[in-house]
Amino acid sequence: MAKADIGLVGLAVMGQNLALNMNDHDFRVVVYNRTTARMREFIRGPAAGTRIVGAETLEALVESLERPRRILLMVRAGKAVDAVVDALLPFLEPGDIIIDGGNSRYTDTERRVARLKGLGMHFVGCGISGGEEGARHGPAIMPGGDEAAWPAIRSLLQDIAARVDDVPCCQWIGSGGAGHYVKMVHNGIEYGDMQLIAEAYQLMREGLGMELDAIQKVFSRWNQGRLNSYLIEITADILAYREADGSPLIDHILDSAGQKGTGKWTGISALDLGVPLTLIAEAVFARCLSALKDQRLEAEGIFDLSENPYHGDVQTAVDALGQALYASKIVSYAQGYMLMQEAAKEYAWELHYGDIALVWRGGCIIRSRFLNNIKEAYDNHAGLQNLLLDGYFAGQVRETQAGWRRTCALGIETGIPLPAMTSALAFFDGYHRGRLPANLIQAQRDYFGAHTYERLDRPRGEHFHTDWTGEGGDATSGQYDA
Repeated sequence: MAKADIGLVGLAVMGQNLALNMNDHDFRVVVYNRTTARMREFIRGPAAGTRIVGAETLEALVESLERPRRILLMVRAGKAVDAVVDALLPFLEPGDIIIDGGNSRYTDTERRVARLKGLGMHFVGCGISGGEEGARHGPAIMPGGDEAAWPAIRSLLQDIAARVDDVPCCQWIGSGGAGHYVKMVHNGIEYGDMQLIAEAYQLMREGLGMELDAIQKVFSRWNQGRLNSYLIEITADILAYREADGSPLIDHILDSAGQKGTGKWTGISALDLGVPLTLIAEAVFARCLSALKDQRLEAEGIFDLSENPYHGDVQTAVDALGQALYASKIVSYAQGYMLMQEAAKEYAWELHYGDIALVWRGGCIIRSRFLNNIKEAYDNHAGLQNLLLDGYFAGQVRETQAGWRRTCALGIETGIPLPAMTSALAFFDGYHRGRLPANLIQAQRDYFGAHTYERLDRPRGEHFHTDWTGEGGDATSGQYDA
């Protein structure tokens, strides 16, 4: 019997669908699951009639593979990945390749890449986006790690990936944990996009008093224009969905959002690297606030909800809201790219930012029309520091700025929280202002802590301290280790 092309460990929904996807592309797949019963059910059920075969042990899986062995892990991030790697190693040999397709933290991937390289093997941290539908029919795939493995896995990963304009949504991202880092940022942007859409929905429904059917039509219309994206598309579908009794399903869903950690990791990394990732951070905090359902209900009974019904032209407000949503979305991507650029410097990754936009054009959750514009921006300006400095995106923000401001003001006036939209606007206002009040903050820091400051009329890098009270002395905090 011919050896298999790839082994897959972990048969939850994503693992099963990826195995079927690989089979569709003529790859011979052998699968293993810690719970053998699940593997057998898969072979007898969804995989019936395919060339997919099951292995009852990891040793049997390894023995059934062509050399160099290629093994895709689709298990829970964290300790489970290390446990499977440890269990596989006794059966592997130099040159074999382990691919982690879960949502692992990039620091764990860095560690695993180094460990397997020391054993003469290859580890690839591979971000996969698109949910179960993407896994089955073509996800966005972001591989990174030991680049020596890329020639042996390139065809397989690019064949099963989504394609846009006949270009696979799978490109080599970079060394170490780069693949999982870019997937993490993707998920952070996803958090931001979802929060922005939710804010638009609530402002229309509660701030403007619009009927659900009218809101659904707005999202459908937006999806035909520059806001075209997968998340806008599915939002229109969700708002149109009705229960058997004709009531909207959306009205029966608990308003408490869950999260699996990647958005939080994105925010933590931004804080570590000093990147103002304000919109995505607010999107994460909005989910945290939504989880306080009981407290929110109690607070609603204590504080009167704002009773400021909108009396203006609804269509004018909706048009402004569309502008605010689009401008905020630009800021979300701009901040995400700022974070990737800073991480590339910190970890010595050679990221290709235009290619990342190509990967995100299809298969993934944040796929949208303007990713082509991001690709063009980085193709036209190799050293582009921020998307807001690109001519196209600068023009788009100038065009939508007035509506953005009116929308944020409307949210404040009607008491509808718009944390992502307003934080995006605050970031933009700070980013394009040449002088900020940080000089006062530096003076305060020097006053109470002798932290020193730089002067506008002296060369950068020179530091000064003022004895503000006449009793502080000349010593500065920098003269001590404390």
